[in-house]
Amino acid sequence: MNDRIAIASDNLSASISPLGAELWSLTDAQGRELMTDADPQWWTGHAPLLFPFVGRSRGDVYRLNDVDYPIGQHGFARTSPFTLVHRNEEAALFRLEADRETRTVYPFDFRLDMGFVLEGPSLRMTATVMNRGETAMPFCFGYHPAFAWPLPYGGSVEDHRILFAQAEPAPIRKVGSEPGLIALESVPSPVEGHELAPTHAMFAGDALIWDDLASRSLTWGVPGKPHLKIDFPDTPWLGLWQKPGAHYLCVEPWAGMADPVGFTGDVWDKQGVMTLLPGDSRSFRMDVTLVGADGDA
Repeated sequence: MNDRIAIASDNLSASISPLGAELWSLTDAQGRELMTDADPQWWTGHAPLLFPFVGRSRGDVYRLNDVDYPIGQHGFARTSPFTLVHRNEEAALFRLEADRETRTVYPFDFRLDMGFVLEGPSLRMTATVMNRGETAMPFCFGYHPAFAWPLPYGGSVEDHRILFAQAEPAPIRKVGSEPGLIALESVPSPVEGHELAPTHAMFAGDALIWDDLASRSLTWGVPGKPHLKIDFPDTPWLGLWQKPGAHYLCVEPWAGMADPVGFTGDVWDKQGVMTLLPGDSRSFRMDVTLVGADGDA
C-alpha cells in the first residue's frame, strides 16, 4: 500500500500514495520539488483528503439523528487504503468505498473517487463523492496540500506572497479556545487588497480561515519568479496553515469546516455540511499550474 503511483507530463511529475490517495510529490521538468519536505520535526503529511468532514468535531464526536458517532479530525479518508481503478502515463484514478469499518463511524454507502491528471504544466485533481445508499447523506470535503515554502526558484521565505484573484477585505476566522474548533468571533483580514505576505508568526495560533471568500483562484510564490497558480472553483472556503518555521504552506480549499466553539447540534446543523440525495454525486476540482518555469505556462 506504500508503493506510490507515478504519473508525468513534459512539464511535471507527480507521485500519489494509494493510502489516502495522497499526493506525495510534485516536481518540475528539472526535478525540483514543489511540495513539502515532510520533515517529521514539523509534519509528515503531504496532501491529505478531508472526508467525510473537514476539521474537528467537538469532542471528536458528531451527532446524527440523536446517535453519537466518533470521528477523528478531518475524517477517515486520509488514513484509508484506496483502490487504483485506472492509470496511464499522465493520469490515475483512485477509489474508496464504504465498508463495514467505515459504517461504524459514518453509516452511509458512499463512493469517493479521486482523479489526478497531468496536462502540460497543470495537475488537475478531481474528487467525486457519490451517495450509493437509500437515504440522504451529509458530508463535507476539503483539500490539504502542503506546498514548498520557499519554492525552488529563488527568493527568501519573506519574499513569498499569496495573490488572490479578487480583493479579500472580509474578516477571517481563527481557531478558538477549544482545540481545533472555530472561534465565534472574526478578526480583521491580513490581506492588503489582493496580497497576503505570510509569516511564520501568523500561524502561531493555528490556521487562518476565510469563510467569506471572494476568490476561487490564487497564486503562490515570489512575484516575478516562477510560481504556482491554484484554482478551486467548487470550494467556497479556504484555510492556510503551517507549523511555524516549517518548510511548507498548506493551501486548503474547503467545502465544510470544523465545529464552532460550543457547538452541540446535529450533523445536519454543522456549518458547511452538504446533502447528497440517493444516487446523486458531487465533484470538487483543484488545479495546480506551474507558471513561468523553463517554458511552462
